[in-house]
Parts: sequence; C-alpha cells; structure tokens
Amino acid sequence: MQPEEVITQLGGVATRAELLTHVTEGALRRALAGQRVVRHSRGRYALPFVPSIGERVSLEDVAQTARRAAHQMSGTAVLQSAAARWGWRMKWYPTRPQVAVPRGRAVPASVRRRIDVRYRDVPAGDRDDGWVTDRVRTALDCAGQLPQDEALAIVDSALREGMVTQDELLLAAAGLPNLYRSRAESVIGMASSEAANPFESVLRWIVSDIPGLQVRPQVEIHDDEGKVGTVDLADEELRLVLEADSFEWHGQLDGLEKDCDRYDRFIAQGWLVLRFTWEMVMYRPEWVRAVVIRTMEQCDLRVRRPGPGRRPGEP
Repeated sequence: MQPEEVITQLGGVATRAELLTHVTEGALRRALAGQRVVRHSRGRYALPFVPSIGERVSLEDVAQTARRAAHQMSGTAVLQSAAARWGWRMKWYPTRPQVAVPRGRAVPASVRRRIDVRYRDVPAGDRDDGWVTDRVRTALDCAGQLPQDEALAIVDSALREGMVTQDELLLAAAGLPNLYRSRAESVIGMASSEAANPFESVLRWIVSDIPGLQVRPQVEIHDDEGKVGTVDLADEELRLVLEADSFEWHGQLDGLEKDCDRYDRFIAQGWLVLRFTWEMVMYRPEWVRAVVIRTMEQCDLRVRRPGPGRRPGEP
C-alpha cells in the first residue's frame, strides 16, 4: 500500500505514526519527494490537492478541506465547516475553513490568511472524531453566532436530517452564555424540519417579522378536483403563497401545461401567489419583503389579521 492510499483511507489526513504502521519510512520519503503527499506541519501529512472553496465545490469538498485544516492546526472545525461535515445544506459555503484553536495560541499570519481561525476552547465532549464539533454543538454555534438567515438554513437542515430535535437544541441552548443564548433560541424556535432547502429557509426568514403574516413551509393545497400541489410557504388564513422558484425550462408542452394548471387552480381558489428567484431572495431581501407587504394589501380583508400599520378591527 502507498502512503497516499493510506491517507485516502484515513479521510485525507494522517499523522506520521499512523502512516508508518502501514508503509515504510522510505515509501513516505519517496511520496513526499514526488509530491504525492505533502507535510502540513511536523508529523502531519495530507494529500496535495485541496479544493478552493471559492470554486464550485460540494459539501464533501468543504468538509475535507476543513478536516485537513483542523488536522494541520491540531484544532477543531466549527460553524459552516462543521455543518459541511454533517452534510447540512447552507446559504453560503465558507470562503476559508473555520477552525477553533485554544485561546492564547500563536498562529502565523500566513496561516490566518488561509484559515479562519477562531480562538476558543472546545471541550472534548463537544468534539466528534477528534477534529469537528458534534451535531448539537455545531447547530448551537451556528444558531448563536452566524447571521440569522444563514443560521436558520443550517438549523433547518439539521432538523431535516433527523439526528437532532428542536427540543434537544433548545435544552442545550439554555446553557449557552448570555451573549449567544437569546439569538440561538430565536433561530432554533423558528427552525423547521419541513423546510425543503436553504433557498426556502432564507425566504422564510426574510418575511418572518412581517406583522400579520404567518407562513408555514411545505403546505399542501387542495381544491374540488383534489390536490393542487405543495407550495414552499403559505399563510393559510390570508391565502397567500410564496414560492422559491428555481430556474426551470419547460422543454415540453406537458411541462408548461402542468405549471399553468397548478397556478390557475391556486388563483381560482382565491390564493395570491408570489414567485421569487434565487437571486431575488439572496441578493434583494429588502425588495422581497416590500413586495410581500404590498401584496398583503390585496388579501381578503375579511379574514385578514392585523398587518403593518393596523390595529385589530381596523379595515
């Protein structure tokens, strides 16, 4: 077996001791000379290719980059880098691997340019496999420290995976420092395992504080003919639908007809339907929010809850 094969089997990184249980010292030297293996630091080795996170990469790429960085620094992958390890989808990938190291450790500037270094102590009980925060700690860190739209997308994904629950996270959040507790509890309380993807999660966050609007994810709508479809977000009392629309090419007539049929039936049942593209949601959130507020003015006032600028009972 070659050193690079051992490193691959060990997940992309290995210590000198781990390598020398499978290969000879000469084989390791030859692999280093041939640049089939690189030495990150004293006694720590990795494969030479690390994908640039700025490129189009997968969650697995992000996780492997984080693992190498954590291994190099004898630290712990945290935040989005840790979320990638658990396969949780997110709004944005981190531009650099995020690694926590003990407070007071001196880290060269050249390393900080490549790695987003966080100075904090991570207890052994909060780590998994020695290099990454476990699921609960990862979700809590993201909920308490990231921008709330990014945090919601990750916590939604964590709940969707089914390995942690909302009650479990809320109980754990009670032990956070005051600086992060209320922020984490707010995100976790809003999170839902029903959310389909980060696109939908971010849209839900954008409209979450609009007075009089209460949307739920993945709502089934029916009419006299049966099920019309499942929409991304809906306020069933206001009969308002918000769709996070990915680009779709209707290459065949039946695809276009199905789409028209679906939305015509929504309208016939008294629903107002708003469709937002990924670019609108990610780059124009204030515009999206303003459009939703204006559209609420068109909702049936007889069933309308108090909205922006209204008191209960006012027209």
